[in-house]
Amino acid sequence: MGMNDTPRSNRPHVVLLGRRNAGKSSILNTLTGQPAAVVSPIGGTTTDPVFKPMELLPAGPIVLVDTAGLDDEGEIGELRRNKTLEILNSTDLALLVIDATVGVGPFEHELREKLRIKKIPIIGILNKIDALAEPDPMVASLEAELNLAMIPFSATMLRGDTELKKAITNTLPHNEDRFRIVGDLLSPGDLVVLVVPIDEAAPKGRLILPQQQTIRDTLESDAIAVVTKEHELRLTLERLGRKPRLVITDSQVFMKVAADTPKDVPLTSFSILFARHKGDLDELVRGARAIDRLRDGDRVLIAEACTHQCQSDDIGRVKIPRWLRQTIGKRLIIEHASGSSFPDDLSEYALVIHCGACMLNRRTMLHRMSETKAAGVPIVNYGVFIAYVQGVFPRAIECFPSAMLAWEQAIEAGSHS
Repeated sequence: MGMNDTPRSNRPHVVLLGRRNAGKSSILNTLTGQPAAVVSPIGGTTTDPVFKPMELLPAGPIVLVDTAGLDDEGEIGELRRNKTLEILNSTDLALLVIDATVGVGPFEHELREKLRIKKIPIIGILNKIDALAEPDPMVASLEAELNLAMIPFSATMLRGDTELKKAITNTLPHNEDRFRIVGDLLSPGDLVVLVVPIDEAAPKGRLILPQQQTIRDTLESDAIAVVTKEHELRLTLERLGRKPRLVITDSQVFMKVAADTPKDVPLTSFSILFARHKGDLDELVRGARAIDRLRDGDRVLIAEACTHQCQSDDIGRVKIPRWLRQTIGKRLIIEHASGSSFPDDLSEYALVIHCGACMLNRRTMLHRMSETKAAGVPIVNYGVFIAYVQGVFPRAIECFPSAMLAWEQAIEAGSHS
């Protein structure tokens, strides 16, 4: 991925849903102006979700997702349908495609209800209007039946494309709400010092994604980013001539950086910023209190969103289990999940430790957090976990008042239990 590409995990996911052969792939191809998805008059051509990143002006970068028809039959159909339903957990906006030659039935009403429960905004599309002599009456009756605005669309008549793009732009959350990693903490002209260790796991010749994105967000806020390594931090702070607004460090060198950063300078970590950006920081901070309450025989799930090649000192497989043993000295059963699979039954775990989610979008991470909450299982992410076991709480969260409050309440609750 190039430096200038917006990562897929940061783009809002706009998902096409509907029956087989409703024309979802044709709509995708019309929107992108290129054949990204295979189309055919035979129903069930699309099997796995097709992801198509595109720039939709003026909304900016999005991902269009084409899915298998949800009315697919048989055993394979069941698998495809489950994949499509899984996609709903990362959907920011649903495009419900209705075939004008078929109309709606219980299937569409059920899908409409699923989306309503998940609070996913919907745009209705009445496709293949070229088959109707007069589309307006059908549009009006569907809008009333589904309680949903409908856009008449025809790929062959080139109708509805502009209206659909406009509706997508108006319905998506606006840019400034989406990309704040650190910008809401900064004013123009503020100095931000970023501490980036260059170690074996750091990719040669580039910074890792969270570091790139934090620098970009700092610059977009008209603030000044100063990047240094942990051993040069003290010298950097002396040479700056004024106090930085914030020091942001890689969590793995937090102790060294905390020692070298004056107490009156706010300090946090990239992963704490991303915990807040991708999930619910208050909930993750509350989860940290569960670390000390682990007992012999407890099961802990370490979940990673991506399937990267393990380093010899891999954070999820090696370092976190080691820190757990060192911190609490208990015999734990540690299990791992990676990629898009997240266990259905979480109730047997005493704690979930999730990666920083740089490859997931916010909606997916919040969905995972709501699943752990529903199962009554505390969850932390790597950044919050590392900051906690390295003894840098509460300093790492002092610049976030609501997280600080959640922390104090969790301590209070712990002292009463």
